[in-house]
Amino acid sequence: MRYKRSERIVYMTQYLMNNPNKLIPLTYFVQKFKQAKSSISEDVQIIKTTFQMEKLGTVITTAGASGGVTYKPEMSKEEAREVVEDIIEQLQEKDRLLPGGYLFLSDLMGNPTLLNRVGKLIATLYMDEELDAIVTIATKGISLANAVANVLNIPVVVIRKDNKVTEGSTVSINYVSGSSRKIETMVLSKRTLPENSNVLVVDDFMRAGGSINGVMNLMNEFKAHVKGVSVLVESKEVKQRLIEDYTSLVRLSDVDEYNQEFKVEKGNSLNKFS
Repeated sequence: MRYKRSERIVYMTQYLMNNPNKLIPLTYFVQKFKQAKSSISEDVQIIKTTFQMEKLGTVITTAGASGGVTYKPEMSKEEAREVVEDIIEQLQEKDRLLPGGYLFLSDLMGNPTLLNRVGKLIATLYMDEELDAIVTIATKGISLANAVANVLNIPVVVIRKDNKVTEGSTVSINYVSGSSRKIETMVLSKRTLPENSNVLVVDDFMRAGGSINGVMNLMNEFKAHVKGVSVLVESKEVKQRLIEDYTSLVRLSDVDEYNQEFKVEKGNSLNKFS
């Protein structure tokens, strides 16, 4: 079968978008379409120009015998602002406030369309960190971590609070929960994360940051390098936060549990966009 250029471009675009942050050899497309390398290079250039013009991400070409093309899905600041505003609008429903000053987030965590956009936003913030894995805590942060990892095309590492026989040999630490001040335990399989990995810690909600601080201590046991911390929602009214360097999409403030009133405002993530 002989493909027209328009057909090749449709296929190549879809293939690149399904394999983000992965070097695709040009020879793959050469063999797929039985076309000269020069023709495939011209196709790639069309895709590259269109993506740049429409702010759909960056297409990077690498020369040489082992060269190819890599697609980096990046979000513009305008699109990121729309995502944050959408989250704020959904979170401002009055009955979302839970005891203890937490927000009901399960419906957002189960919304694949929203999570895909949030994942792309967070991934854009840390696209240049050469990450090896996304780290989160079971269970609520898993869907968010998967959304980020899908864009970056890297594994998800899930830290649990109890040891399971299916995990094999594990490393565990005790940490102080930031909100309840209770001593809790977190566990991670030794096989899950290679030593000296670059990781991004992702979670749905952060108050004082006790759990995330525990994650960072556990990462030290694996000699991992924490390149960033990102949360969907942070609580603004915290006297002593244990985490200083982090990004948040939205911020919860002015919580009045008695009257079920609160405010949701933009977090600091938009400040990271140029």
